[in-house]
Amino acid sequence: MRDIRRIVVPVDFAYHTEELVGYAAYLAGELSAVIQFIHVVEFYPGNSMIALPYIQQYEEKVLADVRTHMSNLLEDNSERCRGCTGEVVIGDPVEKIVEFAKAQDSDLIIMSTHGSKGLEKIMLGSVAERVLKRAHCPVLIMNPFKKQFR
Repeated sequence: MRDIRRIVVPVDFAYHTEELVGYAAYLAGELSAVIQFIHVVEFYPGNSMIALPYIQQYEEKVLADVRTHMSNLLEDNSERCRGCTGEVVIGDPVEKIVEFAKAQDSDLIIMSTHGSKGLEKIMLGSVAERVLKRAHCPVLIMNPFKKQFR
C-alpha cells in the first residue's frame, strides 16, 4: 500500500466548504500530506438569444470571482494547511477532478456530497459517486450534514 502524501480536495465554495477544508486539513496533518484544492467551473452551452459579448463578460466575471475565492481559501488556511495549493479549471467536474488527481499523482481524493435525493439525483447524478467510480486512487467522501464535522 502506498503512503498518502498528496491529497486532492475538490471544493465548490458552497456553505459546507469550510467543514470539508477543515476535515481535509486535519487528515493531511495527521498523514503529513499536502493538499491540492481544485474548483471546476462548468459553463453551459450559451443561449442563442444572448449576445456573445455578454456571455464572455459573464464567464470572465465568474472566473475572476472563483479565483478570488480560491486565493482566499489558500490564504485563510495557510496555517493549518501548510504547502497547500489551489487550481481553478473549466470543464466537466467529474472529468476534470479525475484528470487533475491523476496528473498530480494523488494518493487520495477527499470530497463532500451534497446529499441529493430522488429526482435530483436521478437527473443530475452525483459528482462524488461518479468520481468514486472513475478515480485512480481511493476516494473518501465526507457527509457535511453530520453534526460531528461542524
